[in-house]
Amino acid sequence: MTPSTSAAGGRKPGVQEAGPAPDPQRWRALWVTLVAGFMSLLDVTIVAVALPTVQHDLHASPAQVQWVVSGYALTFALALVTAGRLGDALDRRRIFLLALSGFVVCSAACGLAPDIMLLVVARLAQGLAAGFMAPQNSALIQQMFRGAERGRAFGFFGATVGISSAAGPITGGAILALASGPAGWRWIFYVNVPIGILAVLLGRHLLPRIQRSGRGSVDALGVLLLGIGVLAIMYPLVQADSGGIGHLWWLFPVGVAVLIGFVQWQRHLVASGRQPLLDLRLFSTVRGYAVGAGVGTLYFMGFSGIWLVFALFYQHGLHFSPLRSGLAVTPFALGSAVAAVVSGRMVERFGRLLTVAGLTGVIVGLGSTALLLRFVSLDIAPWVAAPALFIGGVGGGFVVSPNITMTLRDVPVRMAGAAGGALQTGQRLGAAMGTAALPGLFYLWLDKSQDYRGALVTALVTALVGMAAALTLATLDWRRDRQPRQGHGRCPDEVANNPVHARQE
Repeated sequence: MTPSTSAAGGRKPGVQEAGPAPDPQRWRALWVTLVAGFMSLLDVTIVAVALPTVQHDLHASPAQVQWVVSGYALTFALALVTAGRLGDALDRRRIFLLALSGFVVCSAACGLAPDIMLLVVARLAQGLAAGFMAPQNSALIQQMFRGAERGRAFGFFGATVGISSAAGPITGGAILALASGPAGWRWIFYVNVPIGILAVLLGRHLLPRIQRSGRGSVDALGVLLLGIGVLAIMYPLVQADSGGIGHLWWLFPVGVAVLIGFVQWQRHLVASGRQPLLDLRLFSTVRGYAVGAGVGTLYFMGFSGIWLVFALFYQHGLHFSPLRSGLAVTPFALGSAVAAVVSGRMVERFGRLLTVAGLTGVIVGLGSTALLLRFVSLDIAPWVAAPALFIGGVGGGFVVSPNITMTLRDVPVRMAGAAGGALQTGQRLGAAMGTAALPGLFYLWLDKSQDYRGALVTALVTALVGMAAALTLATLDWRRDRQPRQGHGRCPDEVANNPVHARQE
């Protein structure tokens, strides 16, 4: 072990990586990617509060309107790893700008959609564009930043991920309140257009260009196998509200079998010296990547579904307006925003301990919220629960940002897109599972008892189980980091000499 490796399992702030001089416009370019990432992730949850209005305005069935949310999540997840690999092999800047432009066009198409079918088609295309854009965000950070600066940049990126997910309900509620009338929901999509156009123009000027000596190759069979596997697992989940899990359960083992085939094919390509879609040595040779991917998947499994559950509880159980429903969960978003920015500056010092502390805070905060909403008078329950939600949000800010930083910071730049895509694919799969399971449990309890409080508590406790599993994994990794290492783990020099890092851009 060399002195350059900290107890957290990463580099000390003073240690810099070898390479060309940093781009002088890198911080301005970062904000372009963060704005684009914020829009794409916000669109996962922002539409949820508008579904009743969309259903009424377009005369859609509940199953049809659910596809406005789940269809976006599906195509988003399907594109991630392939898009990341294409960015690594070809040109991240060009793919990012094309995907961002496509996202803007599809947002306008969603707002203009005259019926539910065209809206669903536009949302599927919008999710695909978002999926192609997302892995370029983390890859561009890898490309533009080094050393301690990379930790700070990933801190802002992690804050964007956490805040965008939590801010969806309040943002959607505010837009619906300002754009009154039956077609007010269309502004949820229109708002992306001017912001996206400005981001494209600034991105063309600020994002760095990379001169490549040759064209990279993309594993077509790997793309096919991964796409089929992810689709087979996610499709029953996105159809959960219409009984998809019950009559499409057989797709789960099919998806697992196809993904096993994908893993074997990737190993074969590596063994034969060819370029895989996803180099699986990321999980075994890059310090923190496997643990971080696992923590992210488990956390988002519990985290993503709770916003739909809160919306159902407040809007249907307490008859809140969409805006008031969003305001009720705003303390979580505020706590997450503050903590995520701060944690980005602390991750180099405290490492995985931040994730452990953050998950503990989320569990305490959401657990306390569940108890308060269960037993306190409903007239004052949202106010009483606000401090507990704030604590949960602070915990969430110490989970997402440090975990992304620790997962991706040691990934070699040439693999940054595929690594970021794989990480986000796990998060999207976890989010899909949580979004399907938690509202399903909520409705199941409600059908039996008509007890909105009991339904909320059941869903929240289930979410906490996933977060407790993430806490267990993070704690084991933190304890391992604290023990003296003898040939365990890899310091930066060892990582650089590993075959997975053999070629740099």
